[in-house]
Amino acid sequence: MSSSTTVSASQGRSNLAQDTGRKELLPVSGNGTLVKAEKCASTTTTTTTTPLVSALKASAEQKVARFHFPGHNSGRGAPSSLTRLIGTEPFAHDLPELPELDSLFAPSGPILEAQKQAAKVFGASQTWFLVGGTTCGVQAAIMATCSPGQYVILPRNAHMSATSAMVLSGAVPKYIVPEYDSTWDIPGGVTPDQVEKTIEELVVAGQKPGAIFITSPTYHGICSNLTAISRVCHSFGVPLIVDEAHGAHLGFHPEMPSSALQQGADLAVQSTHKVLCSLTQSSMLHVSGDMVDRDRVSQCLQTLESSSPSYLLLASLDAATAQIGENPLTVFNSALFLAGEAKRLIKRIPGITMLDSLSFVNFRDIDPLRLTVGFWQLGLSSFEADDYLDRNHGIVAELVGTSSLTLAINLGTQMVDVQRLVSGLEALSAAHSSRILAKPERAACGIFTEVNMSMNPRDAFFANKQRVGIGESLGKVCGELICPYPPGIPVLIPGETISKTALDYLLVVKRNGAVITGASDPSLSSIVICDL
Repeated sequence: MSSSTTVSASQGRSNLAQDTGRKELLPVSGNGTLVKAEKCASTTTTTTTTPLVSALKASAEQKVARFHFPGHNSGRGAPSSLTRLIGTEPFAHDLPELPELDSLFAPSGPILEAQKQAAKVFGASQTWFLVGGTTCGVQAAIMATCSPGQYVILPRNAHMSATSAMVLSGAVPKYIVPEYDSTWDIPGGVTPDQVEKTIEELVVAGQKPGAIFITSPTYHGICSNLTAISRVCHSFGVPLIVDEAHGAHLGFHPEMPSSALQQGADLAVQSTHKVLCSLTQSSMLHVSGDMVDRDRVSQCLQTLESSSPSYLLLASLDAATAQIGENPLTVFNSALFLAGEAKRLIKRIPGITMLDSLSFVNFRDIDPLRLTVGFWQLGLSSFEADDYLDRNHGIVAELVGTSSLTLAINLGTQMVDVQRLVSGLEALSAAHSSRILAKPERAACGIFTEVNMSMNPRDAFFANKQRVGIGESLGKVCGELICPYPPGIPVLIPGETISKTALDYLLVVKRNGAVITGASDPSLSSIVICDL
């Protein structure tokens, strides 16, 4: 990654200081961290411990002869190529299910205590630690609530883990098409009226859905009104599952939207490793109330997760809980301040557009730590902008969409990062201000308006298949899951009739540089279809 034109911290400070109409930025220390953050209106401090971290430390420090797995034997046999990179300490703490470390699937010691503490911090009745990411949590949630052949109501822009959950459970999808903004090429949330109408359609047909599955917030931070949705779900006696992968931090500050549990969700799955600070692949599944059978959730998780879980991942969940629990209402003060400053300054840059609550009339709550910016006024695609920012300024975005870049502010973000981002966007704007405005090629609008299920996902997954050229696939039943990644939202899923809109969308994003996952032929010259 080239950094030949990277802006220094001092240069960034001078650029940011040009905004004379506002109060001065908070002072910055030598390493770029905030010296002082604005205080929250109310502060609550909770005494938290790290039972699993402590147990792992004690176990690793035992002076014993180890005749158990893993084979690196506390790092003594670790590959030198990796120890040169990360040292031997991670290996020393990479231990298996020793008696003193408890068992993930039958916890009675430090794992149980850590999960209880997490439930208290996040406001759950019970919490499960996950080592298979939010994916396995979504799968377990749908498997635990939906029997084979039973409907699950979900938005068509749900993550691909929901599709795999339907394959595993045999649940049948009843889709809701989310609100869509064609300028940004971004789907929004789901409204309570949409949920109620969809449930009523099934009830009239003599069906009762096993669960309602909602994604909130979306990858872009757009939040649905879960309070009203949960009220609708419960009036029909149906549990609400929320994919809250991008919202583990919500509810911990007055400036943030409330969490799914605070709004009445029965099950919420969170990627603790995204905005919070556990290790990648570690997540949590929370349950609230008694509508969902907890034993069934535990059985599903035991079916889905590894019987040899990583204690480094589990301990990182314990540590992340303690980090938030110590000062839950103030821990995000600095991150929120930096996000606010970034938005304020970016809005001043010519040709740069920022997603805000006005973009979606029905969804005014947006995660304040997500920044989504567009470049079409400069005649640039988001892929071109991403390449410029990465190559010339060392700025790495979280998500490259067809019409925007999404950047995530988190607990590790520093003032120098914001300075670099603003300086990079200013340079990009200046470099392309005289460019002839040619509208970047965009994908077709409303790609989910033509959803037509010919088979349920499970039947299509196990059906006989054949491969055909992409030109011959139109109107056929898709036999594989095809989606640009990130964000991991399938454009085609097994059992869906292949539409021209979907094909055009895939070809446009492929030409623009998106990575196509799920497809057996990532070049999209051919597609696997069900052989009916």
